[in-house]
Amino acid sequence: MLSTFVIVFRETLEAALIVAIVLAASRGIAGRGGWVAAGVAAGLGGAAVLAFFADGLSNLFDGNGTEVFNAIVLLLAVAMLAWHQIWMSTHAAELVSESRAIGHAVREGSKPLSALAIICAVAVLREGSETVIFLYGLAIDGEMTVASMLRGGLLGVAAAAVVGVLFYAGLLRVPLKHIFRLTGVIIILLAAGLAAQAAAFLVQAGYLPALGYDIWNTSEILPQTNALGFLLHILIGYVARPEGIQIAFYAATIAIILAASAAVRRSQAAAV
Repeated sequence: MLSTFVIVFRETLEAALIVAIVLAASRGIAGRGGWVAAGVAAGLGGAAVLAFFADGLSNLFDGNGTEVFNAIVLLLAVAMLAWHQIWMSTHAAELVSESRAIGHAVREGSKPLSALAIICAVAVLREGSETVIFLYGLAIDGEMTVASMLRGGLLGVAAAAVVGVLFYAGLLRVPLKHIFRLTGVIIILLAAGLAAQAAAFLVQAGYLPALGYDIWNTSEILPQTNALGFLLHILIGYVARPEGIQIAFYAATIAIILAASAAVRRSQAAAV
């Protein structure tokens, strides 16, 4: 449930902040609420369509290459998490200024009200689509019930909505960069855990070597079946008896995301 909460909270928060900025920048314009609501609804509808086709696609692989399909979905989720962490963390300021500029342009009459709907729809669709892929990747593991994922998702949406409202009202005093930094660390570990699971599926399918079994065995100290082990498995990909390839994928994912993030920050600093 906690991993679902973190993902949904992070994704929903980014969309909520965009909506809050647009609303704040277009304050006083008659009818702006309807256009923003229409944009949010359109974005949610697009994400729902993606969720429908993701589930339908998975059914095509039942009993035929399930491990390969699961690995592909997990690696897609890893790629999106990595992109999210690398690109979004370094371009958040651009998104904020863009959203604010569009709100001001609508207020001044240089852009139609439909621009508010478009930017909100794009924000919600982008974050909603990523959330669908991430949660599907978590569901593949089979150790999280629908009820627990639903609880975590609803709590994540509610928490993000509260932060968005506080941000809009100007009451939030905790710097958002601290919130994003903390959730960013968790997302990197989530990506690494999903990559390790994908490696295990590819070993089962015969496409990758295991590079050794039971590299360590901590099942007596911290079994995956108890509450803490289960939580760590879901949250950061903890495995009590990992294969060598899982460790390699886990470490490589963390290293690639951190190196790419540092490279992007350096290029941005050099361009200033």
